Amino acid sequence: MLLFLCILLTFFHCYLSEDITYHVEEENGPYTYIGDIAADLQKSDSSFLKNKDLITFSQLQQKGEQLFNVTRTGKLYTVETLDAESVCSYEKECFEIVKVAVHKSKTFMKILKIKVIIEDINDHQPEFPEKEITLHFRESDGKGMKKAIPSAIDKDVGYQNSFIEYVLHGDGHFSLSQSKLTDEISILEIILNEKLDREKKNSYNIEVIAKDGGTPPKQSVLNVKISVEDENDNRPQFSQHIYNVSIEHKHKKNIPVVTLSATDLDIGRNGKISFYFSQKTDVKMRKYFLLNETTGMLYLVKSLEFGKEEEFKLYVEARDNGISPLSSLAIIQINVINEHNNPPNIDVNFISSQNHNTATILEDIKVGSFIAYVMVTDNDVGHNGEVNCHIKDDTFKLQSMGSKEYKIVLKKAVDRETQEHYHFTVSCEDKGLPALKTDKDLSIQVLDVNDVEPHFTKDTFKFLTYENDKANFPIGFINATDPDIGKGGELSYSLRNKQQYRLPFQIINSGFISTNQSLDREHRDFYEFEVFVKDNGSPSLNNTVNVEVEVLDRNDNAPYFTFPSVDPFTLNVHYHPQSKNDITVLKASDIDSHMNAFLRYEIVSGNERQLFKLDSFTGVLSYSRTVYQNDAGSYELEFVVKDSGTPVLSATTSVSLTLTVSNKTSPMFTAVHLPSDNTIDATLLIIIVVAAVIVSIAIVVSITLCIVRCNNVRNSSSERTAEEKQAYQCRNEMRQLIYQGNNSVPVMSGNRGEMSDRYGHSRSHYYPDDWKMSTMSRSLQKSTKQKYSQPIEVTSYGDNRPSSNYPTDTLTSRKSSGQCWSERSSRQYEEIPAMSGIYGGAPPDVSSTSERDHYQDRYVKPPERQLPSTPDVVVS
Repeated sequence: MLLFLCILLTFFHCYLSEDITYHVEEENGPYTYIGDIAADLQKSDSSFLKNKDLITFSQLQQKGEQLFNVTRTGKLYTVETLDAESVCSYEKECFEIVKVAVHKSKTFMKILKIKVIIEDINDHQPEFPEKEITLHFRESDGKGMKKAIPSAIDKDVGYQNSFIEYVLHGDGHFSLSQSKLTDEISILEIILNEKLDREKKNSYNIEVIAKDGGTPPKQSVLNVKISVEDENDNRPQFSQHIYNVSIEHKHKKNIPVVTLSATDLDIGRNGKISFYFSQKTDVKMRKYFLLNETTGMLYLVKSLEFGKEEEFKLYVEARDNGISPLSSLAIIQINVINEHNNPPNIDVNFISSQNHNTATILEDIKVGSFIAYVMVTDNDVGHNGEVNCHIKDDTFKLQSMGSKEYKIVLKKAVDRETQEHYHFTVSCEDKGLPALKTDKDLSIQVLDVNDVEPHFTKDTFKFLTYENDKANFPIGFINATDPDIGKGGELSYSLRNKQQYRLPFQIINSGFISTNQSLDREHRDFYEFEVFVKDNGSPSLNNTVNVEVEVLDRNDNAPYFTFPSVDPFTLNVHYHPQSKNDITVLKASDIDSHMNAFLRYEIVSGNERQLFKLDSFTGVLSYSRTVYQNDAGSYELEFVVKDSGTPVLSATTSVSLTLTVSNKTSPMFTAVHLPSDNTIDATLLIIIVVAAVIVSIAIVVSITLCIVRCNNVRNSSSERTAEEKQAYQCRNEMRQLIYQGNNSVPVMSGNRGEMSDRYGHSRSHYYPDDWKMSTMSRSLQKSTKQKYSQPIEVTSYGDNRPSSNYPTDTLTSRKSSGQCWSERSSRQYEEIPAMSGIYGGAPPDVSSTSERDHYQDRYVKPPERQLPSTPDVVVS
C-alpha cells in the first residue's frame, strides 16, 4: 500500500510540475522567439550534452488553438499574436502548457511540460458604459445627498493593469464616493457638498476620470451633467421700487398711465407673476385707476378734476403663483402737471464716490465697465418733457438705458501714471420752445494699481573699488524707479549670485551696495552678479540688472625670489678668458599687478672689490670689469629686490659665490684708484651737460615740428584718420631724432625688467624709452593698462634674443593743445571710490649718469613695429 502511494505521488508530481518555464508578453507578433528548450535542458540535465546532436523535439497536438510552435532543434516560437484577455481569465495566472516529446535518434526518451506564462500588458483602458449621463438635484436637497453613477470596466487581466482609480474634476459643490462590491466592480456615487441655488446656476458639468494602474496608465472620462430643479424660493422683483409718473389732467383712459414690470428667477408656475393693489393703497385714490393683473398696465378710469388732485401714491403688489406664493411691493407716484416748460433735473449715482460729484475707479478697470447711473426728471408734457442727454469726453461715454435713464461707461483704458483726474459735463436738453438745458459737472479720480514693474536707469552697472578696505566700504548706488504710488512704489533690493563663489557685498533698500568683508584682489579681481528689485505692491512686480565690480590693486604683497630658491645659496663659478660676462640671472615674483609688480634688483653687500654688477631690471649678474687670477676666492653677496609700489616692499637673499679662475687669465690685477661714490669727475660732468643740452634742443625742435604737422594733418582729413597719422608721425620722428641726437652714444630704447604675473611665473618686460630719458615725459591714465613693444636683446657676444613672456597691457592717452595725443575708448565705470595711488607710485626713473650710460651700452634701439589703428602709447 505504501509503495502504491509513493508511485501515485510521484506520478502526480510529474503531472503537475513543469520542466521549463518561459515568459512572453502579449501582443507580440507571430514567430516571436521565446526560448531554446535544448539549451535550457542541457543546463539542468548534463546527460543531454553527450548526444545533443541526436536529440530532436516534437510538439504534441493539444485540443483547441495552437498558440506556440516547437522546432526539431528545440526552438520555441509563437504561432500568432497573443492576447491575454482572450486566453485567460481575470486575476489568474495566464499561462499555457506546451507538451514536447524528446527523441534520441528514433528512440522516445520522455515528455517535457513547457510552461509559457503570458504576461499581460496595459493595452485596454477603463471603459464606462456611457460617455455622458444626466443627474437631477433639487434646490431643497441638503448636504450629503447621493446620486449613483455607473462604474468603469478594464478588460486587462493583470491585477495592476485592471486596477481602477477614480478622480472627480469639476465644481466644488460635489464629491465622489467609491465603494467596492468585488475586486472588479465598484459602486460610484456623486455626493452633494452644499445646497444648490438654481437661480445662480441651473446646471453643472463635472468629469469622473477612471485611471488604471498600468505603465503608462490609461484613462477614460465620464461626463456628468447635473440639472438643478426649481423650488419657489425667490420673490418677484420690480424693475423699479418707485415709479415716478407725470400725467396731464386730460389723460386719455385707453392709454396706460404706467406699465409695471417685475421678474421672478424661479421657473414654471413659481415664476408666473400677477399684479394687485396693496391694502396700503387709499381707497379714495384706488377708484381713479384700474390695474391689469396680468400685464401690469395701470389705466385711468375716472377723469381728473383740475386743481383737486395733483398727486397720487399707489402701492402695488407683485405675487407669484407658487404653492406658497411670494410677493414684493412697489410704489407708483403719479404727478398731475400742467403744460408749463421746466428744465430737466439730473440725478447721478456713482458706484464708488468720494463726494456728491466725484467718483473713484481703479486704473485696471476694463473698457465698457459701468461707472455711474444717471436719471433725468422732466415733468413737463409733450415736447417739453422729451429730453436728450450727452457728454463730450474721449475717455467716458453716456449710454441710454431707456426713457430718461442713462449709464456712464468707460470708453477707453485709463492709466493713473499718465492722468489721475478726469473732468467732464453731462448735458441734458428738452425739446421745448425755447429748449431748456441743464449741465452737471462730474469728476473721476483714478486710483493706483500696481501695474508697472521697477525700472533700472541702466542695463549694466559697473563699479571700481580697491582691495583691503574694511567691511561696509561703499561700492556704488543702483538706481531704480517705479511710477506706482504707495506700496507699489516702495522698492526692496537684494543680491543674486549665479556664480560658484560667495559674494562679499551687501545691499540696502535704498539701492546702496557696500562690502561685507575686506576684498583681496589676488584672490579675485572681478565680480559679476545681479541685483533683484521688487516693489511691495500686490501682486509684487520685480526686475533684475547686471552688476560688475572690478577690484583694483594695492601694494600689499612683498616680492619674493624664485631664483635662488634657498637662502643662503651656494654658487660655484669658473672663469675663462673666453667666458661670457653674464654669470647668472636672479629671478623674483610679485603677485600684485601693474606698478606694484614692477621689480628692481640691487647688490646690498659683498661687492667691495667692484667685481660684479647687477642689472636693476633684468636681474642679470655679470662681471663689471676684467677678471684676474687674484680675484679668485669666495664672495658673500647679498641682493635685494624691490617693487615700485607705495610703500615700497622688498625681499633679500644671500648667495655664497666661489670663483675659480683659469690659468690663462692675466695673473695680476693692478690696483686702480676707484673714485668715491660721492665725487664726480669734472670732465665726465661737462660731457653729460653738453649731451643733455644737445638732446634737449633736438627734442624741442622735434616737438615743434610734430605740433605743426599734427595740426596740418588734422585740418586736411577726418578726425579719426588725422589722429592715427598724427600719432604715427610724431612717434617715428621722436624715435629718429632721439636716435640721431645720441648717435655718438648708443641709445637706450628700453630697459628690461623682471615682472611676475599673478600666478608667480616670471616674465621679462621691456619698458618704453620715455620712462628712462630725462627730457621725455609721459602721461598715463591711471584706470587703464599698458602696452609695450617687444625689443631684441644684444649680448656681449652679439646674439639676438627676443625677450620671452612679453606681456601686453593697455594705455589710454588724452588730447591736449601743443602736444601729440590720441584718444582711445576704455571701459567706462559708474564710480571709482578712490583713484589716488592706483599704481602705487610713479614709473621707475634711471637718473644717475653711470646707470644710464651702463644701460645704453647694453641695449640698442628696438625694431620698429606696426602701430595699431588707434595708438596705445603716445610720447610727448
